Amino acid sequence: MLNVSVLLAFIPAAFMLIISPGPDSIFTLTRAISDGRSAGVMAALGTSTGSIIHTTAAVVGLSALLQQSALAFTLVKFVGAGYLIYTGVQTLRSDEKFDLTPESDGYTPIQSFRSALLINVLNPKVALFFLAFLPQFVRTDGNVPVQFFTLGFMFAGLGFVYQALLAIFSANARRVITKNEFVQTTLRAVSGSVLLGFGVKLALERQTT
Repeated sequence: MLNVSVLLAFIPAAFMLIISPGPDSIFTLTRAISDGRSAGVMAALGTSTGSIIHTTAAVVGLSALLQQSALAFTLVKFVGAGYLIYTGVQTLRSDEKFDLTPESDGYTPIQSFRSALLINVLNPKVALFFLAFLPQFVRTDGNVPVQFFTLGFMFAGLGFVYQALLAIFSANARRVITKNEFVQTTLRAVSGSVLLGFGVKLALERQTT
């Protein structure tokens, strides 16, 4: 199981990454603004369900390999580090803003859930992110699948809480995020720095045996 020090490192890191602007947050906000609170909350649930699916894929594809092969563990670490550093640099360089223009065709809550789930699951960047982010909190001398699932469910739970609250208070969130350039710049700088920092940490970290 995960010890307290791992959780204390994982939770704030996961939260900072969850609040960074991305397709999932944009979709949740758009649905809440266009179609109401229920549609927004169901979109948040769809995104979190997608996170659990990505976690399962990571467990199936990586757990046994990481436990049995030190070389595989090292390769995954360096590939993940490179991806996180690249993503951090791209985030810091990006000037992309939220585009939350309401659509004329509304979504039901079920349609919002289904669409958010597909957006998350079919995004290869999300799959790569889970493969890059979760392993750095996993100890290979412990039960790797249990650790992966624990971290994945925690990430999904934190993501749902944040996006559900974002949907509920979407009117205020939209005004603050879309109209205040300082808020957008700060979110981008913080999320980019977090990604860079974890990429460097991951590259320098040795395998725990």
